Amino acid sequence: MTQTGPITQTGAADAEIAAKAASGSSFYAGMRVLPKPERAAMYAVYGFCRIVDDIADDQVRPIAQQRAELQAWRDNLEALYAGRPAGAAEMLSDAVSRYRLEKADFLAVVDGMEMDLEGIRAPDLATLELYCDRVAVAVGRLSVKVFGMDDRVGQDLSHHLGRALQLTNIVRDVDEDAAMGRLYLPREYLADAGVASRVAEAVLDPGVDQTCRRLAATAEDHFAQAHRILAAHPVGKLAAPRLMGAVYASLLRQLIARGWNLPRERVSVRKRELIWVLLRRGLLGWAG
Repeated sequence: MTQTGPITQTGAADAEIAAKAASGSSFYAGMRVLPKPERAAMYAVYGFCRIVDDIADDQVRPIAQQRAELQAWRDNLEALYAGRPAGAAEMLSDAVSRYRLEKADFLAVVDGMEMDLEGIRAPDLATLELYCDRVAVAVGRLSVKVFGMDDRVGQDLSHHLGRALQLTNIVRDVDEDAAMGRLYLPREYLADAGVASRVAEAVLDPGVDQTCRRLAATAEDHFAQAHRILAAHPVGKLAAPRLMGAVYASLLRQLIARGWNLPRERVSVRKRELIWVLLRRGLLGWAG
């Protein structure tokens, strides 16, 4: 078993510990409204995501060690699906067997975290699309199986909601990412706005407002498509994606209203706003 920063244990209980690290967020609230079996599976999936994300975001340890830890997760996932002792990946065993989760989606998440580790700096649109698929849409593909959705509709929801959530994160976290030497804004959009693709210069350039608004418009389109899918009342336990979609769409509207001119005040979902969304959708207190 490799060391993974603040979360180092394995097993179902430890998946819940990892998930609870996000207590108060829309993601944790979204998991809490699920019935118990699905909730446990989502704790495992989210716990896995938290652990590999912590590996990639660690700014202290050597990159070679972090690469080795991500590779250990790949090896453990291969072992899990082969029926061998799987080390840290044992936390996923019940969810994988109960909901027939795909190994390729877990591996995609690890590959996405390695992209973070290697440093993303003004990727082209194709690379950004690949990154979003790995770190967000793949998680959606895992989640919709837990939610019990039909495959085609679930794939469509994963495609749109996953991208909407990830693009919202990107335009929210421009400054935080830059502090880590990362810039997720696509180079084509930066070039059109006359912004240099070097991280330190880009985030200070007035053209970042135009760039982020363009990316935010893409996120809005994906939210609209996700809403259309959910509004059709597909099969599945869909309180969680409805909640996450509503909260993040609200966050994106706040970001667009604020804009990206300096100084940029941090925008986040306040707890009272989350409670209001829960109340409005009749989800508060229901955990199955």
